[in-house]
Amino acid sequence: MNDSLLIAIDGPSGSGKSSTSRGVAERLHLAYLDTGSVYRAAAVAWLESGLPASETQAITELVAESVFEVGTDPTAPTIAVNGRDVTDEIRDPGVASQVSTIATIQAIRDIVTEQFRQTIDAHDRRIVVEGRDITTVVAPDADVRVLLVADPTARIARRQAELGARADSDAVVDQIVRRDRDDSTVSQFETPAEGVTLVDSTHLSLDEVIDAVVALVPQR
Repeated sequence: MNDSLLIAIDGPSGSGKSSTSRGVAERLHLAYLDTGSVYRAAAVAWLESGLPASETQAITELVAESVFEVGTDPTAPTIAVNGRDVTDEIRDPGVASQVSTIATIQAIRDIVTEQFRQTIDAHDRRIVVEGRDITTVVAPDADVRVLLVADPTARIARRQAELGARADSDAVVDQIVRRDRDDSTVSQFETPAEGVTLVDSTHLSLDEVIDAVVALVPQR
């Protein structure tokens, strides 16, 4: 049996990537990497710096100099930036609305992509990685590559349920629609690349989506 098992899950906002990836990691006893949390933590660092969005070079340098520590336990994922835990802070709608400013700077994507690959190697490629560009840029050689999609109505409803009392309907729609539009300028996550399996979660329960992904794991 080959000990490595790298699973890459791509998809648009609200498609269920995080819940599915954590569930798959738990079921298969793998580590879990939420790449989106790093972009969000970078957004926190940028917002606290006071740098204007137009200063992309300065923002890139800020991110390059920051230290991101990602907890890879699927039952309790965490993220810290420069030694400060920002796990709860990155879920604030105010941070979420600004993530695309960070995520659409290609130099930053290059920096964090290398960090993601280091995390993958540190776990001996026994890990579920989710986010944008995972199946095509970060881990195109993964054992299992999935593009998880859902229709916009379902994605908006899921994000509102996730945020609960913090949810503002207009802000949630903006996050889903605008972020997909912005991120699509630097990331391909709407159609599956060659060798990537499309899973539509619109009418599936979480357990059914997890089952669908686990079923793709090669028999060892």
